[in-house]
Amino acid sequence: MPDVTFYRDDALPFLEAKQCLKSDFAYQRHFHEEYSIGLIDEGETHAWCDGVMHRVEKGRVISFPPMMLHACYPDSGVAWKYKMLFIHPAWFQGLSQRELDQLQIPFLLGEGKNKACRIHINRTMEALARSSSPLEIETALIELIQALVSQNTSDLEHESQQGQQDQKYVKRIKDYLHAHFTERITLEQLEHVAGISKFHLIRLFKRWNHLPPHAYQNLLRINQAKTELIKKRSIAEVAIEVGFYDQSHFSKTFDKIVGTTPHKYAVSI
Repeated sequence: MPDVTFYRDDALPFLEAKQCLKSDFAYQRHFHEEYSIGLIDEGETHAWCDGVMHRVEKGRVISFPPMMLHACYPDSGVAWKYKMLFIHPAWFQGLSQRELDQLQIPFLLGEGKNKACRIHINRTMEALARSSSPLEIETALIELIQALVSQNTSDLEHESQQGQQDQKYVKRIKDYLHAHFTERITLEQLEHVAGISKFHLIRLFKRWNHLPPHAYQNLLRINQAKTELIKKRSIAEVAIEVGFYDQSHFSKTFDKIVGTTPHKYAVSI
């Protein structure tokens, strides 16, 4: 039997992830009600999709639309390692019809797009595995889908040129983040605040701020943490107060942004 782990987040009921380590298990013909997209990390397999057989090697991405019959047959005696994301179809509301149409066929990607999607699948899985914020997980997922359906690998392909209107949306998001940065913010909340779809929201925010909303939120949290650490307060208390429910995550994020650990920062004052 395969060594399989599933990842879920209660705040993101539309998403489930599956990671399989070193298995030679063959999956017979079946279908999923969700849109599924997978990455082969080790080994290779034959993937039967609606009557067509595909060879899927290490590093390749493959996807299946909902309800499409498919099966996977790894080479005999060769263990394979892979990850899969399962996404409820209703979540894709907000994509253009052209983009939705692209998701209705199974496919293997060309090298350039395959590389971009591989990066985003790994980021999404890593965010789920370490129980990152719902905002960070869903942002990684959106960036994956944008790379998957774009005619090129640029996140800015469909970007609006209405700069003044775009900045109005971005300001609404930033104002909300400043007012609620210690909270567990979801992308659904930011959609309501901005009045635009989650897909357009991520594109715009990254265009005008050069980083996604969850990263901007973390900067606000760390800046506030620095202010509180100067007061010689407990690192654990500060971590919770600024919105990090895991002190290890707080320390890693602090180190990446400030260049040192919270402890070293506090004692050097």
